[in-house]
Amino acid sequence: MNSTNNKPDSAPKTKSKLRENIEAILVAIALALFIRTFIVQAFKIPSGSMKNTLLIGDHILVNKFKYGIKIPFVGKTLISIGEPERGDIVVFIYPRDTSKDFIKRVVGIAGDTVEIRNKEVYVNGSRVDDKSYAIHTDNNKNIFRANNMRDNMVPVKVPENSLFVMGDNRDNSHDSRFWGFVDLKNIKGEAFVIYWSWNSENNGSILDYVRWNRLGNLLE
Repeated sequence: MNSTNNKPDSAPKTKSKLRENIEAILVAIALALFIRTFIVQAFKIPSGSMKNTLLIGDHILVNKFKYGIKIPFVGKTLISIGEPERGDIVVFIYPRDTSKDFIKRVVGIAGDTVEIRNKEVYVNGSRVDDKSYAIHTDNNKNIFRANNMRDNMVPVKVPENSLFVMGDNRDNSHDSRFWGFVDLKNIKGEAFVIYWSWNSENNGSILDYVRWNRLGNLLE
């Protein structure tokens, strides 16, 4: 009489807790990198060139999806969705130092003629109504005498696939008046909200280090 050995079925293999945690972390990192590369990226404002729209210590979110999906590090657009418009606040790679990101407001798009007369900006012959955001803090004209273009600039035409940009703090902004145009391929996205603001120069209460009234402000 033959007898058979009935071995119990082996228990199903289960992932270890460590492996599950590692996989969850990797997925989270991949998702965060995807969002940062193609959808939204955070930036911190280091200078006062965009006062009073943006202050030193403001932390902003930039919509990278609005102007299309680009190949990282190359700048080539895979899917075109739209292009920057006059008045947009954009983050871009600084043309003279590609290791730096700048933030400015779009004043002129391709084909526009931009001119400055006694601090007033004209686009295609019409004065730009920028009183709601542009500020002037220096009554002396042409302080940047090496370029002599801060307050008065001869008409320039914006080339194809380019932008003319300026800081809202018009008397203290290093922008297209001095170093030229921004190539569209170097645009990273449009700034749209302040999510955090830290006043490192605060001399009052510890609670005043945070500019509470700026949190969540949408940018225009």
